Amino acid sequence: MSHRLAALLGLPLTHLDKLHWKPGWVEGTKEELLAALAPIITQDRWLIDGNYGSTMEMRLSRADTVVYLDYPIRLCLWRAAQRVWSLRGRTRPDMGEGCPERFDWAFFRYIAGWNHHARPRTEGLLRGTDARILRFETPQALDAWLAELERDR
Repeated sequence: MSHRLAALLGLPLTHLDKLHWKPGWVEGTKEELLAALAPIITQDRWLIDGNYGSTMEMRLSRADTVVYLDYPIRLCLWRAAQRVWSLRGRTRPDMGEGCPERFDWAFFRYIAGWNHHARPRTEGLLRGTDARILRFETPQALDAWLAELERDR
């Protein structure tokens, strides 16, 4: 979706996973991620893919629009499982180099618990921003919006 949207709008695209993860699934520090992100958000136009809570305030302070994929948890878990299966052993293009797709219980627990820990924090930050929030609760709604954008271009 982010590649399609970036192409449609002519925006440079940054994936937070690429900025954060080092080869061998070594996690970068929060400070490293913020430092890597700072020059990106000072640009006039950008699209950032990812939901790292530690960078949310920084991004929201400069964003004019947030595309929020607010999908049901069961769909997110299913898609994560499909991604692991279809890309197992290979590094996906939006991930840091040397991080082949793998099953990770901690990540699946994070997704499963989203509504209890990350959602309240995310919703609170979104309430405090002046950015326009485009919330999509189904992939079909997102696809319809993207199709409309394509027709209007």
